[in-house]
Amino acid sequence: MEYEFLRDITGTVNVRMSMGHEAIGHWFNEELTKQGEMLDEVETAAVKVRGSERQWQHVGHEYTLWMDGEEVMVRANLLNITGDEMEEGMHYYDEESLAFCGLDDFLVVIKAYRRFVQEK
Repeated sequence: MEYEFLRDITGTVNVRMSMGHEAIGHWFNEELTKQGEMLDEVETAAVKVRGSERQWQHVGHEYTLWMDGEEVMVRANLLNITGDEMEEGMHYYDEESLAFCGLDDFLVVIKAYRRFVQEK
């Protein structure tokens, strides 16, 4: 999983993720700008679920973050649409709306994100 942190002209940090992990970047960009303390909550939850059968999730404004002892899933809340709402033969393009990665890999990205944000 590759990632890149960029700072725009206003100083806002944007995260770009490699193909297949775009939703994780969207989670950072959409959910963390509104709630800076979210990273602390996620890291605390990761310690509690690591190596166990427990699960944790946070439903954000645009994206839901779910994790268990080994894996993290980020899913756009728009994907909660159920079957009868789509015309026959149609399907959603969800490649950028759903992503999975290992728990340890996700924590590495969080650590790098924190380091980048603290640099100026």
